[in-house]
Amino acid sequence: MSIWELLLAFLVVLLMLVALLANVLVLMCFLYSADIRKQVPGLFILNLTFCNLLMAVSSMPLTLAGIIYKSQPAGDQVCHAVGFLETFLTTNSMLSMAALSIDRWIAVVFPLSYHSKMRYRDAALILSYTWLHSASFPIVAASLSWVGFHHLYASCTLYNKRPEDRTQFVIFTGVFHALSFLLSLVVLCFTYLKVLKVARFHCKRIDVITMQTLVLLVDIHPSVRERCLEEQRRRRQRATKKISTFIGTFILCFAPYVITR
Repeated sequence: MSIWELLLAFLVVLLMLVALLANVLVLMCFLYSADIRKQVPGLFILNLTFCNLLMAVSSMPLTLAGIIYKSQPAGDQVCHAVGFLETFLTTNSMLSMAALSIDRWIAVVFPLSYHSKMRYRDAALILSYTWLHSASFPIVAASLSWVGFHHLYASCTLYNKRPEDRTQFVIFTGVFHALSFLLSLVVLCFTYLKVLKVARFHCKRIDVITMQTLVLLVDIHPSVRERCLEEQRRRRQRATKKISTFIGTFILCFAPYVITR
């Protein structure tokens, strides 16, 4: 193995360990916290966690073996099953993050009617849609024999071996990523921009009250006044940073998969 292949193998091992550790911790928090289990978003988090865990124990080990041996690490049936799972789990993870953003949008924009609009039954219906949506594309790919081991990716994934199917495969790939990655990204941007708008509105109301209080308290120490103004500035930036981090994480996690495919 070359130095680059060793570094790539080390990176895959590191990502696999981090994925296992992080998602096991999330699962433990869900199991041991009654408050989290009572909340509707917990269903979306649990679904996302299981998708990530299954990806870490199914696709990533075979990818590591493919990098090391430079060939298909298992039989065709195993490879087809892993390729099916990779497509299904990746799509399900994207849609789960989109579902979480919808939940937060309803909670922030419609706080008084949140419990009537987002119940366990509603969350279960959303999860049912994500599963059906995620399963439809790998089922089509598997039925057309578009799943297999790709040497460039060193993994079992979407792969067309027949040149005569190139046009159909390109159309399928475009529709697949448009209705998974692009759709989820649009939902995330729309919902969190609405959340940010509400957060900024509340920040302005708090800022008005803060400034009125500072004007009335003429004897307040300058250091206290400065701390209040500094907290005011941090409050305005906090929501933007959190939303940017969430959307940025989504792009960082899934864009490489979409771009390479």
